[in-house]
Amino acid sequence: MSAEEAIKALPKLEQHVHIVGSTKPETFLWLIEDSGSDLPYDTLEDLEKFYTYRDFPHFIEMYSKVNETINKESYYERITYEMLENQAACNVRHVEAIFSAWDHVRRGLDYGLMVDAINRGVRKARRKWGVSCTIRVDLVRNYGPEVGMKVLDLIEDKGDNILAIDTGGSEAGYPPAPYRNCYRRAREMGLHTVAHQGEGAGADYVWECVEALEPERIGHCVAAGGDPALMRAIAERGIAVECCPVSNLRTGAVSSWGSHPIRRFIENGIRVSVNSDDPPMFGTDMNNEYLQLHRNLGFTLEELFKVSVDSIETSFLGEDDKMRLRKSFTKDFEALTWA
Repeated sequence: MSAEEAIKALPKLEQHVHIVGSTKPETFLWLIEDSGSDLPYDTLEDLEKFYTYRDFPHFIEMYSKVNETINKESYYERITYEMLENQAACNVRHVEAIFSAWDHVRRGLDYGLMVDAINRGVRKARRKWGVSCTIRVDLVRNYGPEVGMKVLDLIEDKGDNILAIDTGGSEAGYPPAPYRNCYRRAREMGLHTVAHQGEGAGADYVWECVEALEPERIGHCVAAGGDPALMRAIAERGIAVECCPVSNLRTGAVSSWGSHPIRRFIENGIRVSVNSDDPPMFGTDMNNEYLQLHRNLGFTLEELFKVSVDSIETSFLGEDDKMRLRKSFTKDFEALTWA
């Protein structure tokens, strides 16, 4: 077995993937037609330009166009199921998926029906492939902390399979501190906490996030890679980082593989996971994320397995599920190294 074949066979855990951003191109074309959208895309070739981004704000603009085609709650079942089908094909055993509820509630969709549709997709995928999936809800910074509190009200009323909250969306101009009370309330509700940070703004926002929000994990965090004191603070507080390398290259959050800080994070004692973010929109999947780290940054099979194990440890699974995955991941890894 070649090194690349072994990397594909490694067991994996995805901590950072957006459900809407996982919409397959073929499904996006179907959504355009079924929803009555006037977007001018009819073929997969038409979408090639759509999936090319000038920078992070332009990516957010394109992502919003996918959002706008979702005008029926039931669409979420198909999108979620297909997302998990792709994950299972990459030997991903557990997924923590991101749902930006207010993007749709503000346009009149029913929150509870969307959660039900997502969970139908989750159950179908688990029966078919054995991959498990939990949900974290993105409060989306653009809407402000008042809306964040409204979203927490929705979760309090119906939190089926929802384990965490997050703040994503645009970053520059939306500092994290105003969400302090949202994060405090989420913890009081028993929810885990994550924040997208350091993807579209600088290290000052990451510092503010660490101090004001006290998250358990930070998504992307690339801006912290140039600040040794910040990396020490993240490590000392036990905050894990959800790295999304291909995404960071495609949006211009980093300029090259050599400038991606994932190795610096590890060298500074920060536990990292590797994730696909919005896989069809970036032309990636979990196998490709691992393979690119091997090809471009020299990650060995053993180092990538350590990433998989750390992803279990910093996941929001219960201890029994973590123990089960540790055993199965180790067994599979040992079989690969003997092959």
